[in-house]
Amino acid sequence: MNKPPAAGRCTLVGAGPGDPELLTLKALKAIQAATVLLVDDLVSDQIVALAPAGARIVRVGKRGGCKSTPQAFIERLMVRAARAGEQVVRLKGGDPFIFGRGGEEVEQLRAAGIEVQVINGITAGLAGMTLLGAPLTHRTHAHGVLFVTGHNRPGDTAPDWRQLAATARDARLTLVIYMGMAGCADIQHGLLSSLPAHTPAVVIQHVSLPQQRHARTTLGALHDTIEREGLGSPAVIVVGDVVRGVAAALQQPATGQISAAIA
Repeated sequence: MNKPPAAGRCTLVGAGPGDPELLTLKALKAIQAATVLLVDDLVSDQIVALAPAGARIVRVGKRGGCKSTPQAFIERLMVRAARAGEQVVRLKGGDPFIFGRGGEEVEQLRAAGIEVQVINGITAGLAGMTLLGAPLTHRTHAHGVLFVTGHNRPGDTAPDWRQLAATARDARLTLVIYMGMAGCADIQHGLLSSLPAHTPAVVIQHVSLPQQRHARTTLGALHDTIEREGLGSPAVIVVGDVVRGVAAALQQPATGQISAAIA
């Protein structure tokens, strides 16, 4: 009589912004124990290379504006592999629970009776500003931070940028905008309805990777700066007075980085 396969499990692992040295020890251990890895586009090759030689690597990229693997298909792959006894790692850029659709995947796995664990990763909005030597919060400049997505699902209502800007202004909050490059002009227009044009802003592309680039500017010149400097996705946009702390980094930019003067 054949024995049923050993119970598998699934771990959602935050790979961070790209630099493998920013992985947590727990994330590294999970990657090294995996038999199957489902890997997002934004996970660097150096991190994927940490997987065991015999592990199966499945690329399930999801990028805005590009051909993407359907989310339902990814979830079925995870369930099927775990039921077959595999040690499944869903390897995600940044943190699984910050715009990584980790919540949806956990719900589906639990509904299927699959044991699931989530391992946090350093999110790009935090890593990007840290690498530029500036905080997201500062007692003098910001009482908190708002993480916002600039990309909504088809049919969904876009974020109320006017209201978000008013909240950031009144509560002294830093705005960190993910996936906002394609809609930057609309985002800028909405934010300017409640924030002054001279509000500091910075765009950080390819956070933590050798090709990282950034441009410091103002909210009023944000879209023009992105166009002029040729910045694109993946990138985060940070708006708020804490961006003034990036000034020191602009004096000696790292190799491969760019900087735009405040207009």
